Amino acid sequence: MRALRVMVTAVLAVVLSVGLVPDGVPAAEAGRAPAPVLDRPTTTTKSVVLTGRARPRALVSVQVRTSRWVTVRRVRAASTGRYRVVVPAPATTRSFRSVSLRRASTVRRVVPLKPPAPPTDACGARPKRRTGGYYACTFLEDFTGSSLDTDRWLGQNMLGQGDRCVAAGPRTVAVADGTLRLSVVQASEEEPCPQRADGSRGSYAAGWISTYGRWSQQYGRFEARMRSQASDLPGLHEAFWLWPDIRFSSDADWPNSGEIDIAETYSSHPDLAIPFLHYSADSGGPVPGLNTAWKCRARRGEWHTYALEWTADRLEVFVDGRSCLVNTSGAASFRKPFIINLSQLLGVGTNLWTGSVPLPATMEVDWVKAWS
Repeated sequence: MRALRVMVTAVLAVVLSVGLVPDGVPAAEAGRAPAPVLDRPTTTTKSVVLTGRARPRALVSVQVRTSRWVTVRRVRAASTGRYRVVVPAPATTRSFRSVSLRRASTVRRVVPLKPPAPPTDACGARPKRRTGGYYACTFLEDFTGSSLDTDRWLGQNMLGQGDRCVAAGPRTVAVADGTLRLSVVQASEEEPCPQRADGSRGSYAAGWISTYGRWSQQYGRFEARMRSQASDLPGLHEAFWLWPDIRFSSDADWPNSGEIDIAETYSSHPDLAIPFLHYSADSGGPVPGLNTAWKCRARRGEWHTYALEWTADRLEVFVDGRSCLVNTSGAASFRKPFIINLSQLLGVGTNLWTGSVPLPATMEVDWVKAWS
């Protein structure tokens, strides 16, 4: 027994004198191990690929330098000694190193890569498709010149009801300084509302233009930059919307015929832009997340960009680049060409104009674009 105790004591003394590091390698051996190698990192706009060599089967800690060295990944080297890790690309220049057996590699610096600039065409930078590739410009209107381009746009004239009408005149539809101005004004003898069959006329004329009979498109991306008049009183209603091109299909069976309101703004809701997709789902009324949304923030009196991306089975509406409505119904109502409409009207219902908002009231449009 005494001999056995002597032998155990001797073994313990050896173990304690040598010590062990966390991955089970004797400290003395770790001290003799060569430092791991960190190759030059491979970077993309989304990630950094870090490779290198270490002792076979050794545990390697990959670290990034912030205010101190922080481990971002741990990996065990292969039997060949090679290791590889992938980490998210940093937003700013960062230094990386690898540590194994208490030895650190050479420090490598990573400079973030900027995404490649998108290709351009007549509409400017081409938006990227959700499914890959880029859209191509099919329609561009930036309202240069001093009058509406009647080869592209029709100023609407409609009898209306009660004290309202739609009339295309110099005060309701105007182009100047690179901007379209659609207004609601009090009709005058010089610019009256159209006369109805009973001889009556509206007292207030609204501005509304469309590509009716001139241009339409099925699917693609539609976009407009607009500013509605600042007001938090009820009475004003502006819209950027699409309507079936009757050269290709009837619009008589509404809402089944289809209507795509990319953005409607109401002065009674001064912080919102409200999209609405009209089709058979109208039978269930407005359903947020299906055919409308009440979360698209857009303060009146400020410029905002409204966009629609439209395919056979998906419609997605964006406000200032933020997605706020996705519809995947694949309704037949939206599988045909539509025209573009821009309108400045007086409100109805809970947004009824009662005279509290002074006239004229004006919506400005900077540009309209479409891609396919």
